[in-house]
Amino acid sequence: MFDWLTQSWLWLTQNWLHIVAPLLVFLATYVVGLWVRRVVYRAFNRWAVGKWEGSQLIIQTTRTPFIYWFLILGAFIAIQVSKLDSSGKVLAGKVLASLFVFSLTWVVVSLSTKILKLYIGKVPRLQSSEPLIVNTVRIAIAVVGALILLDVWGAPTTPIILLLAAVILIAALAFRDVLANLFSGFQLAQGEQIKVGDFIKLESGESGYVTDVTWRNTQIRGLDGNLVLVPNSRLLQSTVINYGRPLRKATKPFRFYTHLHLKELTGLKASNLIELVKVLKEVPDPVIYYHTHNFLEEHHYLTPEPANDFALWVSDELGDEVLSEKLASIDTFDFPTIGALRARIEGVIRDYLSKKPDGRTAHEGREFHFIKSISFILPTPYIAHDLREFVEVLRQVSLNSLSYHIFEARLRLKKGVNDFSIWIEDCLGDKDLADRLAYLDPYNYTLESLRSTIIQLIEKRIK
Repeated sequence: MFDWLTQSWLWLTQNWLHIVAPLLVFLATYVVGLWVRRVVYRAFNRWAVGKWEGSQLIIQTTRTPFIYWFLILGAFIAIQVSKLDSSGKVLAGKVLASLFVFSLTWVVVSLSTKILKLYIGKVPRLQSSEPLIVNTVRIAIAVVGALILLDVWGAPTTPIILLLAAVILIAALAFRDVLANLFSGFQLAQGEQIKVGDFIKLESGESGYVTDVTWRNTQIRGLDGNLVLVPNSRLLQSTVINYGRPLRKATKPFRFYTHLHLKELTGLKASNLIELVKVLKEVPDPVIYYHTHNFLEEHHYLTPEPANDFALWVSDELGDEVLSEKLASIDTFDFPTIGALRARIEGVIRDYLSKKPDGRTAHEGREFHFIKSISFILPTPYIAHDLREFVEVLRQVSLNSLSYHIFEARLRLKKGVNDFSIWIEDCLGDKDLADRLAYLDPYNYTLESLRSTIIQLIEKRIK
């Protein structure tokens, strides 16, 4: 025991410098690290205060590892100045380098996770994709750290890099559509050209309100109530009209209807004017509506308003051009109900007969046959909650739907005005626009030109 202590003391007296020098280097590096950390973090704090909210995350995450890195540096320098043989120094250097790479990788992963969560939390449309984004970044950093560790220990990294490149290339080809949509979604999120609540219209014809924007697609609520998913890549590649935020909502949405007509012979007929007046007084309203509107609806491309059936029959079968002209000149738009229109037609014929009794009779088989129009009203899937939706729906609905809301609602349903004006005044409170549509004489237009005129009036109001 005594001999061992003697030998140890003798070795220490001979080699103390080789022990003290590395130890002093290690301690000096530690002290320098404490001083450098203090100076660096003070300067960083002064620079970043009030400029970037992520600065505190950097300080909190790196403050303790900063000292560890200086301890690793001190140990490396101490080993280099020690009497350790060269192979031992190389091995120790690799161990210390591995510790540094592992520590740095952990810090970068932790810091990037915190910063990503900070910014993703501010973008609602990215929150659902937070786990995917964070885990992808973590894996990418871990892979880079692992490659550096392999390189430190001299392991061949080229085959691994080539393998990773091949895997990434195959994945990119397999998921190219998904990646395209993801990048497009990122562009939409950054640029904010399209936001939830905007009303947009694509060049392909789809239109509606944006209800959600994810990384892969944009969800639109169409005017028929259906949800349309549009891939983000397609959205960026096509022409999109963004009308912005919704207009004033109506207190009650406008439901578009359409109608179908079935003709039915009543069995009633007239061969002269006296019989014509007599039957006119007795027939139901659908008969009067049919004989004043069937030509208009069947030949909607003609303008101005064609003559009613009574005027045509008087001219063609009785040869009375004067009375025919009087009947044809009756302006249907002047009458709010079919009853009023019927009374006017009767009045014109009676007044004519009182001044000039006419005994002309139509040839057998050429009598005036009274036909009744049976109307079937059908709902469409289209609903408008504001004027912008109303305009877009109006572009799409059939002419039968337009005819129903303009002509049939006014006369057969005895509303006295078209459905559009009623809704705009009662549910949107826009009396001026409602009056403009109410005073628009639809009998002076073809149905298509009437549609265009109404759309123009509403679009002026929207702008």
